[in-house]
Amino acid sequence: MIPELAITSPDGNTRTMRLETGRLMLGRSGGSDLSYPEDVGLSRQHMALEGKGEEWVVYDLGSKNGTFVNGVRVAGKVRLRPGDRITASHVALVYDPAGASAKTVLFERTPELAGATVSTSLDRLLGREAQAVEPEPGAAPPLWATPVTALVRAGRELAARRPLPELFRVILDLAIEAVGAERGVLLTREKGELVVQAWRGEDFRISTTVRDRVLEGKDSVLVQDIQHDAALRGRMSIVAEKMRSLMAAPLQTDERVIGLIYVDSPRTPRLFSPEDLNLLTVMANVAAIRIEHERLAEIEQSEHLLESELEQAAEIQRRFLPADVPEVRGIELAGLNVPCRMVGGDYYDFLHYPDGKVGLVIGDVAGKGMPAALMMTCLQAKVQAIAEAAAAPSAVVTRLNRSLAATCPQNRFVTFFFSVFDPGSGELAYCNAGHNPPLLVRAGGEVLRLEAGGPVLGILPALNFREDRCALEAGDLLCLYSDGVTEAASPDGEEFGEARLTELLLQARRSPAAAIVNAVHDAVRQWTGEQPAADDITVVAARRIE
Repeated sequence: MIPELAITSPDGNTRTMRLETGRLMLGRSGGSDLSYPEDVGLSRQHMALEGKGEEWVVYDLGSKNGTFVNGVRVAGKVRLRPGDRITASHVALVYDPAGASAKTVLFERTPELAGATVSTSLDRLLGREAQAVEPEPGAAPPLWATPVTALVRAGRELAARRPLPELFRVILDLAIEAVGAERGVLLTREKGELVVQAWRGEDFRISTTVRDRVLEGKDSVLVQDIQHDAALRGRMSIVAEKMRSLMAAPLQTDERVIGLIYVDSPRTPRLFSPEDLNLLTVMANVAAIRIEHERLAEIEQSEHLLESELEQAAEIQRRFLPADVPEVRGIELAGLNVPCRMVGGDYYDFLHYPDGKVGLVIGDVAGKGMPAALMMTCLQAKVQAIAEAAAAPSAVVTRLNRSLAATCPQNRFVTFFFSVFDPGSGELAYCNAGHNPPLLVRAGGEVLRLEAGGPVLGILPALNFREDRCALEAGDLLCLYSDGVTEAASPDGEEFGEARLTELLLQARRSPAAAIVNAVHDAVRQWTGEQPAADDITVVAARRIE
């Protein structure tokens, strides 16, 4: 088996490539095996794949924006497994080690064909073997200009990827030429309204009866001679156009009508025939399917670009969280953040002070996804700036609330807990702004809830917050957490709850801080089962040691 890559380029097109060489390089450089100079998010030499047979690895070449495998940034060489998705900026590659199965075709020698054998050729169908002759006005189309010819040509023209505005024009041109009309218009339904997407000619006056029969009745309509149609003959606006014959067909996919094509011929004495109506109906159906495919392709491309941007946003957001746990005398620290989506609104931090103190911070922006992530980024920047200027937790939270209230949208707020630990005295000064009360588990088993402070941030700018203090003694455990922990629901709808978290912390209080945050996360995941997480999960553990 020869491994394969399914490669989706920035324009949304996907192709398959066999991995036959030992090394494959991707980047903006023209010398790359996979070159995408138009993708500015790629470095000139961005990433490479190496391997032999079914053993392939991927590694980054020092790119600015990084290479990701299944959403995780590549560090060093990563061995590829079946179905792994590799992303670099707007390029995505899916690894298939099995590749396509070889297929064998056997040709058998036979005598010359004879008897009831019918043959034709594409040139014959497209009229390339016929001499082009300008038809006389009103004359029948040439013999080679058959419905088959029109449909073959339509199939060829509509096979290529085109932007929707260009596709609308091509469809209309094909329809007009196929039935020998002089002019026409293509309209689509957009949010309940009919919108003109392409036209040839001007001043179209279309009967509402014709429109409604096409759109609501899903009928194709032919009026062979308006002079013989009592309903239309009485409409002077239509008669004034000197119209003789018209047709309209629904742009229909299965049972859904997404618009219509209308054609007419004011100056041509030739009348449309039922065969013309059949041809227009079939072409409209083919066109409707092609339009929907193009719309889906554009949506898929937009979603792909959004996914790529979200991956980059998630990487940026991860960098706002502590990269390393600080080493502080007398206390062991650990933190964990798991967003329920690619980006989230939870935030935690460890702040270093020149006098050796350390700040323990946790916050939760109301909402989820990108809006919450943007506010979280703003919150992190404000906290670090204000914490440098104000040491007391109550002063930090009061100033932070005033700043957030000036910029926070009306439907947003932030729950927040800010504390400063002094390793010399063992004292913890804290202020809680509407956040889930952190749990202080004493070495002897007593549990305290740290609630002092005030309401949530970002709503009332003139509030003053208060602070409280407590001592952390040897063996004590402080746990900061977001509501994604306690409000995590089981398949039956029961919440994990503070009581269950308290019991877990009592049992694990002598474990290392890193093991405690992992134990909390594992317990929540086990509690929720196979359900996707409904909220971000953030846990910070601070364990006082000798």
